[in-house]
Amino acid sequence: MEKRISIYIDGANFVYGMKSLSPKYSDYHFDFENFIKKIVGKNNLIEIFYYNASLKQAINPRRFREQQKLLARLRKMTKCKVVLCKRQKRFNKDDEEYYTIKGDDINLALDMLNDAWENKYDKAVLFSGDGDFAPLLKYVKNKNKKVEVISFDKLASRNLLDEADRFNFINKKTANKFFWREKK
Repeated sequence: MEKRISIYIDGANFVYGMKSLSPKYSDYHFDFENFIKKIVGKNNLIEIFYYNASLKQAINPRRFREQQKLLARLRKMTKCKVVLCKRQKRFNKDDEEYYTIKGDDINLALDMLNDAWENKYDKAVLFSGDGDFAPLLKYVKNKNKKVEVISFDKLASRNLLDEADRFNFINKKTANKFFWREKK
């Protein structure tokens, strides 16, 4: 029986996941469109949500440009909604500046919960390994929805995987198979 599927991508977690495979790997070079087509198969794709924050152009112009190209590709995908959150400046114990993303996890959780409540999907696919999402999965399953987690072995929380109906890991073979190449 064909299922209605919604996809929720924790963009920051995906970046770290790709780096966990190899420092040379990047989310900018991942073919989300074809990977999602493979996941959905003959089922009905309802919507894709991608959550992240824009990088700072002044800090790293090359990475900023790459991220902007990725966001443009995502926005061109049918049914894909890019949700940009805030990047907040912080300082470590040595008074060195770094940035954290604020609002991505809560926006993802609210969208997945609301969509479950409104019966928009039969199955949610979460791209994340963040254990903070384990209670979210439990709630969504209590609404009689299936939940699949797509993550990276080294980053996947055991609590999260325990709550999932199904989980799959992206490994180097998958990353290479879905390496995005700019069409000339």
